[in-house]
Amino acid sequence: MSTRALEQLVVGWNRSRLDLASDEVLAQVLDRGDVEAWRELYRLALTDVALRRRILGVVGRVPLPFPCFWLAALASLGEDVDWSMSLPRDDGMA
Repeated sequence: MSTRALEQLVVGWNRSRLDLASDEVLAQVLDRGDVEAWRELYRLALTDVALRRRILGVVGRVPLPFPCFWLAALASLGEDVDWSMSLPRDDGMA
């Protein structure tokens, strides 16, 4: 599966390569990614249960602009989502 949009995105952040094993990189993709990168991440998560669980963990720990979007995406992939869980608040740019 192609990860070209994801790779281009993170290399633009002064990273040498895409490392989705890093929660920091994953959080940055969820926070500052573009639609193409998000589509690729969704396609990867479709077949990777561990990635879906890590995304769920990041959504629960990191203030993101669209946390409910990610929860809905994970639910559509079969993840059990606690819709009442407390989510970190994203106050936008400081």
